[in-house]
Amino acid sequence: MSRPRLSRLVVAVLSTALAVSTSACSQLGGAKADPVPTPAATSATPAVEETQFTRDGTFQSHIDIDGVDFVYTLYPTKSTPRTHEWYPLGNKFFTIALTAYDLDRKLRDRFATKRKVYLDRISVASTTDSEGPDGSSAMPYSLNAQARTITMDPEPTQKRGYGMLITSPKGAFELRNQKIGEMPLETRLVTLRISATVFIQRRAGSDRYDRHRVSQKVPITIFASKRPTPSTRIPVDAN
Repeated sequence: MSRPRLSRLVVAVLSTALAVSTSACSQLGGAKADPVPTPAATSATPAVEETQFTRDGTFQSHIDIDGVDFVYTLYPTKSTPRTHEWYPLGNKFFTIALTAYDLDRKLRDRFATKRKVYLDRISVASTTDSEGPDGSSAMPYSLNAQARTITMDPEPTQKRGYGMLITSPKGAFELRNQKIGEMPLETRLVTLRISATVFIQRRAGSDRYDRHRVSQKVPITIFASKRPTPSTRIPVDAN
C-alpha cells in the first residue's frame, strides 16, 4: 500500500470516530436540556380564590332598582376579624346591613322629598365549594325572618304590610354577629346568597308602592387548616 492511500485511510477513520463522538454528545446534551415533566407539575393544589370580603375585610355592593340604590354591606365582627384566618373549623362571625338611597334626589335634600323604601323579609342561604368529593353539601349559615324583628334597632320605623323603613338617612337594616358554623376540612369557599323583599314608593308622598326583590351573592374564602378559626374571645354582644 502506498503512503498517499494510507494517509487517506487514516483521515477517513478519524473523521468517522469524530462524527460518532459528536453525535453521542448531542444526544446526551439534548436529554439533559429537555427533561420529561414530572406528574407533580399537573397535580398541584388549586389556587385559593381571593374574594373581596377576604381581601378587603369587607364586602359592599350597589344595586340600582327603579332609581333606588340598594347598598349591601358585610364585614367580620371583632370576634373573628382576621379574614385570612377563616378556617373550616370553628365559628366565624359577621355583620350584614342594607340601606336604600333615592337617586332621584340629592343626598342633602329634605327627607320628605325622597321616596320611602321598606324592607319586609330577608333570607340568606349558603353553599360551600370543596376540594373533596362531597363538593357543596354543607349549609353553614341560613336566615329567613321579618327584617323588623331581627334588626339592631329595637324600634324601627314601620309601615303595616310593608315592613321597616330602610331609606337613608332615617332608616337602615343591620344584623350583627351572625355565625357561620363549622364545615368539612376540604371546604375552600362559602357563598352567601341574600334575598330581600322590598317596597319602593312610586313618588314621595304617594300611597302606592312597588314590590321588588333585591338579591346579592357574597363569596367568602375559607383557608385550609386543621386548627379552628382563631377568636379574640371577646363577648359576642360587644361587637
